[in-house]
Amino acid sequence: MAKFYDSILDQHREFIAKQKIFFAASAPLGLDGHVNLSPKGSDSFRVLSDHQVAYMDIIGSGNETSAHLLENGRITFMFCAFEGPPNILRLYGHGSAILPGDSDWQDLVQHFHLQLATRQIIVAQIDKVQTSCGFSVPLYEYLGERDHAEKWALNKGEDGLEAYKAEKNRISMDGLPTALF
Repeated sequence: MAKFYDSILDQHREFIAKQKIFFAASAPLGLDGHVNLSPKGSDSFRVLSDHQVAYMDIIGSGNETSAHLLENGRITFMFCAFEGPPNILRLYGHGSAILPGDSDWQDLVQHFHLQLATRQIIVAQIDKVQTSCGFSVPLYEYLGERDHAEKWALNKGEDGLEAYKAEKNRISMDGLPTALF
């Protein structure tokens, strides 16, 4: 049975801290636009307060979340228990992408272990929290983090990463600009 809360409670923080993966979902306003759902890991999620969260976003082949947040701000995070008692936790809110050089960057960056591949920090104000049973979520064993993103970034170098972001991360698949423009 789903339960709703107006803020992130201590039990929610504890559950989030134990999870090795989370999912970030966003969507454009247009009916012909595509919903984006991205898996995230690497100890990149932080609960900053009862109503604010942030995650360190790594350079990827697209930048849909940034484009959607720039257009309408809507974002949902989902955490699933893949071990232990079944549970699903969703955080609903509105967010923005914070880039190096933005006024909030220095305050936020202290919460993370930055990687060369760090593209931005996504920050969200949470207005609704939902828990549900998770009875149908399968059990999985955590084996460790992948190091592919960091190796890829080291191989590209700083100039190569900037060129990659300019080519692949400035416009969404639906043609919306991202915060990197």
